[in-house]
Amino acid sequence: MDGYYGKKEPEKSGLKIALLASNEELYSNQRLLEAGEERGHEMVFLNVKQCYMKLDALEPEAHYRGGTILNDLDAVITRIRPSVTFYGTALARQFESMGIYTTNSSAAISQSRDKLFSLQLMLKSGINIPTTGFANSPIDTNDLIEMVGGAPLIVKLLEGTQGRGVVLAETKKAAESVINAFKSLRANLLVQKFIKEANGKDLRCFVIDGKVVASIERSAAPGEFRANIHQGGSASIVKITKEERALAVKAAKVLGLQVAGVDIIRSDSGPLLLEVNSSPGLEGIETATRKDIAGMVISSIEKKLKWKRQLPTIESE
Repeated sequence: MDGYYGKKEPEKSGLKIALLASNEELYSNQRLLEAGEERGHEMVFLNVKQCYMKLDALEPEAHYRGGTILNDLDAVITRIRPSVTFYGTALARQFESMGIYTTNSSAAISQSRDKLFSLQLMLKSGINIPTTGFANSPIDTNDLIEMVGGAPLIVKLLEGTQGRGVVLAETKKAAESVINAFKSLRANLLVQKFIKEANGKDLRCFVIDGKVVASIERSAAPGEFRANIHQGGSASIVKITKEERALAVKAAKVLGLQVAGVDIIRSDSGPLLLEVNSSPGLEGIETATRKDIAGMVISSIEKKLKWKRQLPTIESE
Protein backbone atom coordinates (compact mmCIF):
# COMPACT_ATOMS: atom_id res chain seq x y z
CA MET A 1 0.00 0.00 0.00
CA ASP A 2 3.01 2.33 0.48
CA GLY A 3 3.34 2.64 -3.28
CA TYR A 4 0.25 4.81 -3.34
CA TYR A 5 1.95 7.53 -1.33
CA GLY A 6 5.07 8.15 -3.38
CA LYS A 7 7.31 5.07 -3.10
CA LYS A 8 7.80 3.10 -6.28
CA GLU A 9 6.79 -0.53 -6.31
CA PRO A 10 7.15 -3.16 -9.02
CA GLU A 11 4.29 -3.02 -11.51
CA LYS A 12 1.48 -5.38 -10.58
CA SER A 13 -0.61 -7.41 -12.95
CA GLY A 14 -3.63 -7.19 -10.66
CA LEU A 15 -6.31 -4.58 -10.13
CA LYS A 16 -6.03 -1.40 -8.08
CA ILE A 17 -8.80 -1.66 -5.49
CA ALA A 18 -9.57 0.92 -2.81
CA LEU A 19 -11.39 0.18 0.43
CA LEU A 20 -13.47 3.23 1.37
CA ALA A 21 -14.16 3.02 5.11
CA SER A 22 -13.44 4.73 8.44
CA ASN A 23 -11.23 2.42 10.50
CA GLU A 24 -8.40 0.51 8.85
CA GLU A 25 -7.83 -1.60 11.98
CA LEU A 26 -11.28 -3.25 11.95
CA TYR A 27 -11.22 -7.02 11.40
CA SER A 28 -13.47 -6.75 8.31
CA ASN A 29 -11.31 -4.08 6.67
CA GLN A 30 -8.05 -5.90 7.44
CA ARG A 31 -9.43 -9.11 5.97
CA LEU A 32 -10.55 -7.40 2.75
CA LEU A 33 -7.15 -5.72 2.31
CA GLU A 34 -5.37 -9.05 2.96
CA ALA A 35 -7.67 -11.01 0.65
CA GLY A 36 -7.09 -8.56 -2.21
CA GLU A 37 -3.31 -8.64 -1.78
CA GLU A 38 -3.31 -12.44 -1.62
CA ARG A 39 -4.99 -12.47 -5.03
CA GLY A 40 -2.34 -10.17 -6.53
CA HIS A 41 -4.17 -6.84 -6.38
CA GLU A 42 -2.91 -3.47 -5.18
CA MET A 43 -5.06 -2.58 -2.18
CA VAL A 44 -5.45 0.96 -0.87
CA PHE A 45 -7.25 2.05 2.29
CA LEU A 46 -9.12 5.36 1.98
CA ASN A 47 -10.49 7.06 5.07
CA VAL A 48 -13.86 8.56 4.10
CA LYS A 49 -13.21 11.83 5.94
CA GLN A 50 -9.82 12.35 4.27
CA CYS A 51 -11.15 12.14 0.72
CA TYR A 52 -12.37 15.15 -1.21
CA MET A 53 -13.58 15.70 -4.75
CA LYS A 54 -13.58 17.94 -7.79
CA LEU A 55 -16.93 18.26 -9.50
CA ASP A 56 -16.35 18.80 -13.20
CA ALA A 57 -18.36 17.65 -16.20
CA LEU A 58 -15.29 16.81 -18.28
CA GLU A 59 -12.70 15.84 -15.67
CA PRO A 60 -14.27 14.75 -12.35
CA GLU A 61 -11.67 13.83 -9.75
CA ALA A 62 -11.40 12.34 -6.28
CA HIS A 63 -8.41 13.27 -4.13
CA TYR A 64 -6.91 11.80 -0.96
CA ARG A 65 -5.03 13.55 1.85
CA GLY A 66 -2.06 15.52 0.52
CA GLY A 67 -3.53 15.79 -2.98
CA THR A 68 -3.13 12.22 -4.27
CA ILE A 69 -5.48 11.87 -7.26
CA LEU A 70 -7.53 8.66 -7.19
CA ASN A 71 -8.55 8.47 -10.86
CA ASP A 72 -6.55 5.29 -11.60
CA LEU A 73 -8.59 2.98 -9.39
CA ASP A 74 -10.33 -0.05 -10.92
CA ALA A 75 -12.81 -0.57 -8.10
CA VAL A 76 -13.87 0.77 -4.70
CA ILE A 77 -15.20 -1.43 -1.89
CA THR A 78 -17.75 0.85 -0.21
CA ARG A 79 -17.97 0.19 3.55
CA ILE A 80 -19.64 3.39 4.74
CA ARG A 81 -20.44 3.57 8.46
CA PRO A 82 -23.84 5.13 9.36
CA SER A 83 -22.33 8.26 10.94
CA VAL A 84 -20.74 9.27 7.59
CA THR A 85 -23.50 8.09 5.24
CA PHE A 86 -24.08 11.52 3.66
CA TYR A 87 -20.43 12.19 2.80
CA GLY A 88 -19.60 8.54 2.09
CA THR A 89 -22.39 8.15 -0.46
CA ALA A 90 -21.38 11.47 -2.07
CA LEU A 91 -17.87 10.02 -2.54
CA ALA A 92 -19.30 6.77 -3.92
CA ARG A 93 -21.33 8.82 -6.44
CA GLN A 94 -18.15 10.67 -7.42
CA PHE A 95 -16.29 7.40 -8.10
CA GLU A 96 -19.29 6.16 -10.10
CA SER A 97 -19.27 9.36 -12.21
CA MET A 98 -15.57 8.67 -12.90
CA GLY A 99 -16.44 5.23 -14.27
CA ILE A 100 -14.96 3.36 -11.28
CA TYR A 101 -16.88 0.27 -10.13
CA THR A 102 -18.25 0.37 -6.56
CA THR A 103 -19.25 -2.84 -4.79
CA ASN A 104 -22.35 -1.21 -3.34
CA SER A 105 -23.63 1.83 -5.21
CA SER A 106 -24.37 5.16 -3.52
CA ALA A 107 -28.10 4.74 -4.27
CA ALA A 108 -28.21 1.23 -2.77
CA ILE A 109 -26.39 2.35 0.41
CA SER A 110 -28.70 5.36 0.83
CA GLN A 111 -31.81 3.19 0.51
CA SER A 112 -30.55 0.59 2.96
CA ARG A 113 -29.66 3.26 5.55
CA ASP A 114 -33.18 4.66 5.61
CA LYS A 115 -34.83 1.97 7.74
CA LEU A 116 -38.36 3.26 7.16
CA PHE A 117 -37.95 3.60 3.39
CA SER A 118 -36.24 0.21 3.06
CA LEU A 119 -39.05 -1.51 4.99
CA GLN A 120 -41.62 0.18 2.74
CA LEU A 121 -39.70 -1.09 -0.31
CA MET A 122 -39.67 -4.61 1.15
CA LEU A 123 -43.44 -4.61 1.72
CA LYS A 124 -44.02 -3.29 -1.80
CA SER A 125 -42.01 -6.27 -3.10
CA GLY A 126 -44.01 -8.79 -1.05
CA ILE A 127 -41.41 -9.41 1.67
CA ASN A 128 -42.87 -9.95 5.15
CA ILE A 129 -41.64 -7.93 8.13
CA PRO A 130 -42.72 -7.78 11.79
CA THR A 131 -45.71 -5.42 12.13
CA THR A 132 -44.17 -1.95 12.38
CA GLY A 133 -45.40 1.53 13.31
CA PHE A 134 -43.85 4.94 12.72
CA ALA A 135 -44.83 8.31 14.17
CA ASN A 136 -43.53 11.72 15.09
CA SER A 137 -46.03 13.06 17.66
CA PRO A 138 -46.40 12.19 21.38
CA ILE A 139 -50.21 12.36 21.00
CA ASP A 140 -50.06 9.18 18.91
CA THR A 141 -48.12 7.09 21.46
CA ASN A 142 -51.03 4.98 22.74
CA ASP A 143 -52.44 4.19 19.30
CA LEU A 144 -48.93 3.46 18.04
CA ILE A 145 -48.44 0.83 20.77
CA GLU A 146 -51.78 -0.83 19.98
CA MET A 147 -50.97 -0.75 16.25
CA VAL A 148 -48.24 -3.37 16.70
CA GLY A 149 -50.22 -5.56 19.11
CA GLY A 150 -49.32 -3.88 22.40
CA ALA A 151 -46.43 -4.64 24.76
CA PRO A 152 -43.95 -6.20 24.77
CA LEU A 153 -42.63 -4.38 21.71
CA ILE A 154 -39.38 -3.14 20.19
CA VAL A 155 -38.56 0.55 19.84
CA LYS A 156 -35.84 1.41 17.29
CA LEU A 157 -34.07 4.62 16.43
CA LEU A 158 -34.06 4.99 12.63
CA GLU A 159 -30.34 5.79 12.66
CA GLY A 160 -29.35 2.98 15.05
CA THR A 161 -26.77 0.33 14.11
CA GLN A 162 -25.21 -2.86 15.54
CA GLY A 163 -28.08 -3.15 18.01
CA ARG A 164 -27.58 0.33 19.43
CA GLY A 165 -30.72 2.47 19.66
CA VAL A 166 -32.91 -0.64 20.04
CA VAL A 167 -34.97 -1.09 23.21
CA LEU A 168 -37.35 -3.85 24.34
CA ALA A 169 -40.29 -2.36 26.20
CA GLU A 170 -41.88 -5.18 28.21
CA THR A 171 -44.94 -3.28 29.47
CA LYS A 172 -47.21 -0.61 28.03
CA LYS A 173 -45.97 1.90 30.60
CA ALA A 174 -42.35 1.17 29.69
CA ALA A 175 -43.22 1.52 25.98
CA GLU A 176 -44.82 4.92 26.56
CA SER A 177 -41.80 6.10 28.54
CA VAL A 178 -39.27 4.97 25.92
CA ILE A 179 -41.24 6.36 22.97
CA ASN A 180 -41.79 9.71 24.64
CA ALA A 181 -38.11 9.87 25.72
CA PHE A 182 -36.96 9.27 22.12
CA LYS A 183 -39.47 11.81 20.83
CA SER A 184 -38.28 14.44 23.32
CA LEU A 185 -34.88 14.10 21.61
CA ARG A 186 -36.65 14.73 18.29
CA ALA A 187 -35.38 11.37 17.07
CA ASN A 188 -37.14 9.41 14.32
CA LEU A 189 -38.24 6.02 15.58
CA LEU A 190 -40.02 2.82 14.69
CA VAL A 191 -42.03 0.56 16.97
CA GLN A 192 -42.12 -3.09 16.04
CA LYS A 193 -43.93 -6.21 17.18
CA PHE A 194 -41.79 -8.35 19.48
CA ILE A 195 -41.43 -11.87 18.07
CA LYS A 196 -41.32 -13.85 21.32
CA GLU A 197 -41.04 -17.27 19.69
CA ALA A 198 -37.67 -16.30 18.16
CA ASN A 199 -36.16 -16.75 21.65
CA GLY A 200 -33.56 -14.01 21.17
CA LYS A 201 -32.22 -15.54 17.97
CA ASP A 202 -31.98 -14.29 14.40
CA LEU A 203 -30.33 -15.32 11.14
CA ARG A 204 -27.61 -13.34 9.36
CA CYS A 205 -27.38 -14.28 5.69
CA PHE A 206 -24.40 -12.94 3.79
CA VAL A 207 -25.37 -12.22 0.19
CA ILE A 208 -22.89 -11.58 -2.63
CA ASP A 209 -24.09 -11.04 -6.22
CA GLY A 210 -27.55 -12.48 -5.59
CA LYS A 211 -26.37 -15.61 -3.78
CA VAL A 212 -26.32 -16.50 -0.07
CA VAL A 213 -22.67 -17.50 0.42
CA ALA A 214 -22.86 -18.07 4.19
CA SER A 215 -25.38 -17.92 7.01
CA ILE A 216 -25.23 -18.02 10.78
CA GLU A 217 -27.68 -18.06 13.65
CA ARG A 218 -27.00 -15.34 16.20
CA SER A 219 -28.11 -15.90 19.78
CA ALA A 220 -28.51 -13.12 22.33
CA ALA A 221 -26.35 -13.09 25.44
CA PRO A 222 -28.10 -14.08 28.71
CA GLY A 223 -30.50 -11.34 29.82
CA GLU A 224 -30.24 -9.64 26.42
CA PHE A 225 -32.78 -9.69 23.57
CA ARG A 226 -30.54 -8.34 20.78
CA ALA A 227 -28.67 -11.08 18.94
CA ASN A 228 -26.03 -8.73 17.47
CA ILE A 229 -22.44 -9.94 17.92
CA HIS A 230 -21.54 -6.36 18.95
CA GLN A 231 -23.99 -6.72 21.87
CA GLY A 232 -22.32 -9.87 23.18
CA GLY A 233 -24.33 -12.35 21.11
CA SER A 234 -22.84 -15.63 19.88
CA ALA A 235 -22.86 -17.10 16.38
CA SER A 236 -23.21 -20.67 15.13
CA ILE A 237 -23.59 -22.33 11.74
CA VAL A 238 -27.20 -22.84 10.68
CA LYS A 239 -28.93 -24.54 7.77
CA ILE A 240 -31.42 -22.10 6.32
CA THR A 241 -34.57 -23.08 4.46
CA LYS A 242 -35.28 -22.42 0.77
CA GLU A 243 -37.80 -19.78 1.83
CA GLU A 244 -35.24 -18.01 4.03
CA ARG A 245 -32.62 -18.15 1.27
CA ALA A 246 -35.07 -16.70 -1.28
CA LEU A 247 -36.06 -13.93 1.16
CA ALA A 248 -32.41 -12.94 1.75
CA VAL A 249 -31.62 -12.84 -1.97
CA LYS A 250 -34.76 -10.85 -2.77
CA ALA A 251 -34.15 -8.32 0.03
CA ALA A 252 -30.62 -7.56 -1.24
CA LYS A 253 -31.95 -7.29 -4.80
CA VAL A 254 -34.77 -4.89 -3.83
CA LEU A 255 -32.18 -2.47 -2.40
CA GLY A 256 -29.73 -3.03 -5.26
CA LEU A 257 -26.94 -4.28 -2.96
CA GLN A 258 -24.20 -6.50 -4.42
CA VAL A 259 -22.86 -7.24 -0.92
CA ALA A 260 -25.30 -7.39 1.97
CA GLY A 261 -25.93 -8.81 5.41
CA VAL A 262 -29.62 -9.73 5.59
CA ASP A 263 -31.10 -10.25 9.04
CA ILE A 264 -34.09 -12.60 9.28
CA ILE A 265 -36.14 -13.74 12.27
CA ARG A 266 -38.03 -17.03 12.48
CA SER A 267 -41.66 -16.58 13.55
CA ASP A 268 -44.73 -18.81 13.80
CA SER A 269 -45.92 -17.27 10.53
CA GLY A 270 -42.64 -17.95 8.69
CA PRO A 271 -39.43 -15.96 8.14
CA LEU A 272 -39.64 -12.19 8.63
CA LEU A 273 -37.12 -9.61 7.45
CA LEU A 274 -35.57 -7.48 10.20
CA GLU A 275 -33.15 -5.34 8.21
CA VAL A 276 -30.50 -5.27 5.50
CA ASN A 277 -26.95 -4.07 6.21
CA SER A 278 -24.88 -2.58 3.37
CA SER A 279 -21.58 -2.89 5.32
CA PRO A 280 -21.92 -6.27 7.05
CA GLY A 281 -19.16 -7.33 9.44
CA LEU A 282 -17.04 -10.34 8.54
CA GLU A 283 -15.67 -11.46 11.89
CA GLY A 284 -18.71 -13.29 13.28
CA ILE A 285 -19.61 -15.07 10.06
CA GLU A 286 -16.03 -15.98 9.03
CA THR A 287 -15.19 -17.27 12.51
CA ALA A 288 -18.34 -19.41 12.75
CA THR A 289 -18.38 -20.78 9.18
CA ARG A 290 -14.61 -20.85 8.49
CA LYS A 291 -15.42 -19.45 5.04
CA ASP A 292 -13.24 -16.90 3.24
CA ILE A 293 -15.97 -14.28 2.80
CA ALA A 294 -13.42 -11.51 2.19
CA GLY A 295 -11.97 -13.53 -0.69
CA MET A 296 -15.48 -13.95 -2.13
CA VAL A 297 -15.97 -10.16 -2.13
CA ILE A 298 -12.69 -9.72 -4.05
CA SER A 299 -13.69 -12.55 -6.43
CA SER A 300 -16.98 -10.74 -7.07
CA ILE A 301 -15.05 -7.61 -8.15
CA GLU A 302 -12.86 -9.71 -10.46
CA LYS A 303 -15.93 -11.18 -12.13
CA LYS A 304 -17.61 -7.77 -12.52
CA LEU A 305 -14.48 -6.35 -14.17
CA LYS A 306 -13.89 -9.54 -16.16
CA TRP A 307 -10.41 -9.88 -14.67
CA LYS A 308 -8.66 -13.24 -14.72
CA ARG A 309 -5.73 -14.11 -12.52
CA GLN A 310 -2.55 -14.65 -14.51
CA LEU A 311 -1.14 -18.01 -13.50
CA PRO A 312 2.68 -18.27 -13.72
CA THR A 313 3.81 -20.08 -16.87
CA ILE A 314 6.29 -22.94 -16.59
CA GLU A 315 9.00 -22.55 -19.21
CA SER A 316 10.34 -25.70 -20.78
CA GLU A 317 14.11 -26.20 -20.70
